[in-house]
Amino acid sequence: MTRLEQLQKLAALHPDDAMLPYGIGLEYINLERWTDAIAAFDQALKLDNNLSAAHYHKARSEIKDGRHESARATLATGIEVALAAGDRKTVSEMHQLLDTIS
Repeated sequence: MTRLEQLQKLAALHPDDAMLPYGIGLEYINLERWTDAIAAFDQALKLDNNLSAAHYHKARSEIKDGRHESARATLATGIEVALAAGDRKTVSEMHQLLDTIS
């Protein structure tokens, strides 16, 4: 059983745990399955919108998938979330990612 399959199985058992779809999203990034990654991060954010890393990785996936406007919106929200949490490192990473969008 692959890591992705293990995470999917756990997510089915624990549907309220935002970290499981987040982990699934990261696995989809590793597989370069951008649309699936975005959907997984959307699910994680539906469960916990304060998960700033999910905003970051969702935006990365949107950029890879050519969805630059969506990535800008995702980063704007993610920056607000990270600022509210005092997460300066993630704010900085999101600003750097925003600068890469053409």
